[in-house]
Amino acid sequence: MSESPIAGIEVPAVTQWLQQHVPGAVGPFTFEVIAGGHSNLTFKVTGTDGTPFVLRRPPLGHVLASAHDMGREHRIISGLQRSAVPVAPALGFCDDPAVNGAPFYVMGFVDGFVVRDRATAEAVLTPTARRTASESLVDTMAAIHSVDLQAAGLSELGRHDGYIARQLKRWYGQWGQQKTRELPAVDRVHDALAQRIPAQAAATIVHGDYRLDNCMVGADGRVMAVLDWEICTLGDPLADLGLLQVYWTGPNDDASAWTGSATTAPGFYDRAELAQRYAQVSGRDISALPFYVSFAYWKLACILEGVYARYLGGALGARSADELEPFKLQVDAAAASAERVLERMP
Repeated sequence: MSESPIAGIEVPAVTQWLQQHVPGAVGPFTFEVIAGGHSNLTFKVTGTDGTPFVLRRPPLGHVLASAHDMGREHRIISGLQRSAVPVAPALGFCDDPAVNGAPFYVMGFVDGFVVRDRATAEAVLTPTARRTASESLVDTMAAIHSVDLQAAGLSELGRHDGYIARQLKRWYGQWGQQKTRELPAVDRVHDALAQRIPAQAAATIVHGDYRLDNCMVGADGRVMAVLDWEICTLGDPLADLGLLQVYWTGPNDDASAWTGSATTAPGFYDRAELAQRYAQVSGRDISALPFYVSFAYWKLACILEGVYARYLGGALGARSADELEPFKLQVDAAAASAERVLERMP
């Protein structure tokens, strides 16, 4: 058993629940935080026989002690077990907050790499594996977008129509509530996007935050499991492709407003190669991709402004405006990139 209290885990009650509900779980267990913050908390749970599991629960101080978020995430992963999308095995869901203060679910542990920066990419992946990772990431995204919603039991996950319009409304509302100053580019891009929404084809699963570091890859570069399904819904698949273009900076690409560096290492695809492979694998028309890239930059600006506002409000403790200036500049850069892509559209 863990020697000291673990924030977010009621060790005795969770231990009892695991042993009763998860096949192969033998306590006492050790609990280790492997991801946290404003998002859901993720723990590695290791049984006394060495068998590892993963437990996900809402962040501490979660205002809604309901099973909705965890239950929905567990439902998605459970449904995808029967598809070509690689996900961790779904092993159990607890909707009784009396056990751990909030609902949680348990998955099998996938032993792979989460590549967040260039140093990690170069340390764990050869140039050949980086090429494979580029291809596997795109192929896995295409698999997500081709899931049979009925067969996976996910056809009621969200509305099928009007995805981009709903996203514009949602994030513009967030911007209005959280903005720290006026930034006219955000307003201009919102209005221009709202007037140019492409016709949406049949709805697919949309991951909503699909990027390299939200996947686990093996030493050969292949995607072993897609992670972080908390904002997944149904909608327009090209939104995922547009967002991946924003998150991704290949070895020969211009810098993005997103500061991730992992994919700048030699061997990774460039953005254009990613898009071309997606079109080839999925069979989808991507001629409207610049719209979705502009939308992704605009959405990123709205999200980062919310983070910046929380940090200004003290979420990181006492920090000066100068210390937080890089967050503000990232918002500015994302909004400017959104407008620049729009201006290049025919």
